Amino acid sequence: MQALFKTDESWSPVVLRLMLATVMFPHGAQKLLGWFGGHGFEGTLGFFTQQMGLPWLVAFLVIIGESLGSLALAAGLLTRFTAASFIVIMLGAIVTSHLPHGFFMNWFGQQQGEGFEYHLLVIGMSAALVLTGGGAWSLDRVIARWFGAERHYAPRPLHEAHHHIG
Repeated sequence: MQALFKTDESWSPVVLRLMLATVMFPHGAQKLLGWFGGHGFEGTLGFFTQQMGLPWLVAFLVIIGESLGSLALAAGLLTRFTAASFIVIMLGAIVTSHLPHGFFMNWFGQQQGEGFEYHLLVIGMSAALVLTGGGAWSLDRVIARWFGAERHYAPRPLHEAHHHIG
């Protein structure tokens, strides 16, 4: 369990976490709450399941992953898990929607859809967070210390408590 939360005092993961959460939150809020011009939970769920043909569970996990996951990421809670879920979500978005439109985003409205360059950036940032964890000022760091401290201070079995010099 400690491996999931383990991280160090580095500041690079903090910058990655906060920027990624800042970018992902509006996308999640569109899907869950209908903010920023989105369709909200029911509209997004309907689009994913009826228009795109995704299973209900996958659609639900994408909505929750982007919305609540971005908040968890900002707090540095379950950083590795959330970052890994973002990788899966972005790979899914590339394969199901963006690959046919090429690499570049639709900056000038000359494509029929958006390319996948944004998704690759999210994948890259997320991969770095999977490797490093949440870094300084993360709840993961607090939890990892708690797990480490609990294991360190756990009472030893009675037969190990006495040392014999032989």
